[in-house]
Amino acid sequence: MCTLVAAGVAPLLLSAQGRRVRTVAGTGAPGFEAGEVDALRSSITNPYGIVPGPDDALYFCEVDTGYIRRLDLRTGRLSTIAGNGQKGYAGDGGPALSASFTAPHEIRFDRAGHLFVVERDAHVVRRIDAKTRVVSTVAGIGVAGFSGDDGPAVKAALRQPHSIAFDDTGSLLVCDIGNSRIRRVNMESGTITTFAGNGERRAAPDEAALDGMPLQGPRSIDADGRGGIYLVLREGNAVLAIDAKARRLKRVAGTGQAGFGGDAGQAVAATFNGPKGIACAPDGSLAIVDTENHAVRRVDLSTGVITTVVGTGQRGDGPDGDPLTCAMARPHGVCFAGGRMYVTDSENHRIRVVE
Repeated sequence: MCTLVAAGVAPLLLSAQGRRVRTVAGTGAPGFEAGEVDALRSSITNPYGIVPGPDDALYFCEVDTGYIRRLDLRTGRLSTIAGNGQKGYAGDGGPALSASFTAPHEIRFDRAGHLFVVERDAHVVRRIDAKTRVVSTVAGIGVAGFSGDDGPAVKAALRQPHSIAFDDTGSLLVCDIGNSRIRRVNMESGTITTFAGNGERRAAPDEAALDGMPLQGPRSIDADGRGGIYLVLREGNAVLAIDAKARRLKRVAGTGQAGFGGDAGQAVAATFNGPKGIACAPDGSLAIVDTENHAVRRVDLSTGVITTVVGTGQRGDGPDGDPLTCAMARPHGVCFAGGRMYVTDSENHRIRVVE
């Protein structure tokens, strides 16, 4: 669950009204500076997934370089905690800083503080031990395919996995987008199964039993920690709510058609354009990264109403200030920490905060 609220800080009500946006990392140009550096004076490159860590810092992955970076929110200092800058699938059994990662799309921490990395082009999920910083593979064999259900996840084939999340049981959910499925790894037994999707790339009904239903581009996933699971469909231009216990799905946002419309109305009648990120907000709403519309949208699950939180709907770079006049360039990741919302403004090579 990508939510962290510091003690004494009121939860963010995810709304653009009265909020300001500012850059907290990146200069706007791609690049890399080694060591511990000033986040606002140093370059980052195409940041994707972003999460708060157990130490209250922010962590994000760079899809092009394979680096995983740490942003200390108290000091504004940026450092690298994993990756050697060389694309590849190498380094298991060794230190994270010596390992190669290829197209990491998202990162997550488990309850014990271990960091998990999903790699699109290596077709794997890997783990960085919280204490030793040693890297290991927890799912995937390093080549694309579909196999291994009901057996060890380390012997199963994935195809371009994009997103990961931990459900309320501690199991790892993997958006196996190339196989049009969500895979589930039992972290105690190491066994992998198909949690949702039948391999067909077509739209599911608006509401139906989960078993046997198709998924049209299962791109990004988050869990609210109370049994609720929310799934963004990239090609499906929609968001589904999944009840894992009842084994049912329900569309909560998006018509399935591409567009940028519907603000201030019901989310199920709104349009998205290639959404690629999602996070459950502290106020119970959903933040949805509407990537090809260069915006972040909010769905109030209590009323069903959708609004835009940050972005103009057009590609651009800022300016900081009013969130609704701050243009972005294909954002991908979103999370909450300390009562604020953080967004990876990917192709502007920045991280922005709405506060």
